[in-house]
Amino acid sequence: MALDKRFIGREYGPFFYEAGLEKMREFAYAVGGSIPSTGYSAKGAPERLHPVLHDEVAAKASAWGSVIALPTFAVTFAIAPFGRACSDPELALNLLRLVHGEQSFEFFEVVRSGDKLTTSGKITDILTKRSLDFLTVTTETTNQHGKLVVRAKWTAIIRG
Repeated sequence: MALDKRFIGREYGPFFYEAGLEKMREFAYAVGGSIPSTGYSAKGAPERLHPVLHDEVAAKASAWGSVIALPTFAVTFAIAPFGRACSDPELALNLLRLVHGEQSFEFFEVVRSGDKLTTSGKITDILTKRSLDFLTVTTETTNQHGKLVVRAKWTAIIRG
């Protein structure tokens, strides 16, 4: 059964997230190829990982003045409206038939440890092709200064 286009424009959020130093550091370590928590290993930061992504002293001396998050860290907070849309009982998506189709990000500000982030989103497109439904949710995240941090698009494919 095709998704009803009347849901285009439905909004989700706001969702709130505080960017924690340890969470950002663990994410950078994992993406960089190390063990996320150095508490369990003497391995430490991956060799090629830039110090502004984990070292408070180096980061404080940088142009950003603080440890910053890798761009892909945005998934941890910006996905919330997409998740809520996919589980919205009124849309009645069959989650067993749902596949994550794609995502894209447009970055405006870096995320610093301690940033208080607010994410809201809305359904921006519903498309049916053959026996597939495509649900697109666009999200926007701002920081505590009201500055746009990231705009993301998320697409789910629901197999008929």
